[in-house]
Amino acid sequence: MSSSQPIASGAASPTPASIPAKHIAAVVLGNALEFYDFLNYSFFAVYIGRVFFPSSSPTASLLASLATFGVGFVTRPIGGIVIGRMGDRLGRKPAMVFSFALMGFAIIGLALTPPHSRIGIAAPILAILFRMIQGFALGGEVGPTTAFLLESAPPERRGFYTAFQFWTQDMAVLVSGLVGFTIAHVLSAQHLQDYGWRISMLLGAAIVPFGLWLRTQLPETHHAEKGRKLPSGEIRRYIPIIAIGLVLLAAGTTGNYTAEYMTTYAITTLHMRPDVAFGPTIAIGLSGLLLELPAGALSDRFGRKPLMVIFGVLLILSIIPAYTVINRYQTPAALTLCVGLLYSFLVMCNGPTIIWLTESLPAEIRSSGVSIVYAISIAAFGGTAQYTVAWLIGATKIAIAPAFYWTGAAIIGLTAALLTHESAPRKIANR
Repeated sequence: MSSSQPIASGAASPTPASIPAKHIAAVVLGNALEFYDFLNYSFFAVYIGRVFFPSSSPTASLLASLATFGVGFVTRPIGGIVIGRMGDRLGRKPAMVFSFALMGFAIIGLALTPPHSRIGIAAPILAILFRMIQGFALGGEVGPTTAFLLESAPPERRGFYTAFQFWTQDMAVLVSGLVGFTIAHVLSAQHLQDYGWRISMLLGAAIVPFGLWLRTQLPETHHAEKGRKLPSGEIRRYIPIIAIGLVLLAAGTTGNYTAEYMTTYAITTLHMRPDVAFGPTIAIGLSGLLLELPAGALSDRFGRKPLMVIFGVLLILSIIPAYTVINRYQTPAALTLCVGLLYSFLVMCNGPTIIWLTESLPAEIRSSGVSIVYAISIAAFGGTAQYTVAWLIGATKIAIAPAFYWTGAAIIGLTAALLTHESAPRKIANR
């Protein structure tokens, strides 16, 4: 099927120039806050495991904590369906306001849940419940916000505008890393376990009222097509795009969450200090902040597919050598630089994937389509990545086992990228 068809389907959106920059800022700020809250759990998994899942085995406690982290991904597809469809039927704005409010409720609830030592079995039950609510909210967040960004952009700058979706996620990673580094540097390991991770979460929650207010001020970008349904026969035409999008995002999210596991990896496998272990998290966030928007702009100029393929190859060739260097030297510099390099390649090949998927779907199913595809790929692979990595290290006793797992996912992603059709309007117009 021609990739020009889905692009034409989005032409009925309002004039992009009518969307002020402050409204784009409101979307990306809210998105960043949601991901900040969600990612905090990953960075403090070791300490959260000890609070809610005490065990005589540190490995068992960590795995229980990571399993609860994964529970948040189980409800993502449900949120993608419910909130994503809300974005197509009622508009992007109400869907974004609802998901943000729900996320704020969940993060405050988790941060204030007493430990197992005080309320017993109720503690892990509440932790799991709040993680499920977080996953539901975040599952429905990506589709409406990404659709809003694409529909706010001039056709020749869709890549740049839509790149703010992943850019805000990386901003959340950077801020989380900086907050985590500061707290870990100031507090002892015991204090991190007792209340340090709660402080980090509540810092994000404190901005929820402001972010909610910003979203209520947004305009609507989904007008002419709002509430209109595509015939089932028409939807079937987009199944190949949806299938390829699933594989691309699954490969990208496997790499993303494997990279973000490096904080826990540095503590549990390399036995580094907690403050030093936040170095790769900062490198990940900084790499994304510096490269996501240029990647989007370059995909406008040269096309989505060339970036996915070229940097996908570079990533595959770099993963195992980088992990080898990290384990050979086991220094903060080696850890931070190698993770930063790997994530830079990941940004350049993974960033264009969500741009390609969003502009390849018609406006009538854009919010729900992106939400569901993204949520399923994240739930199946992002939610299991960190648990799988921890299990692989424990089962094989091979410190670089995550490298083999990530390389396999990257090869699958590259194969899917080779099957895509170019969707950048400028490249299609020049054919």
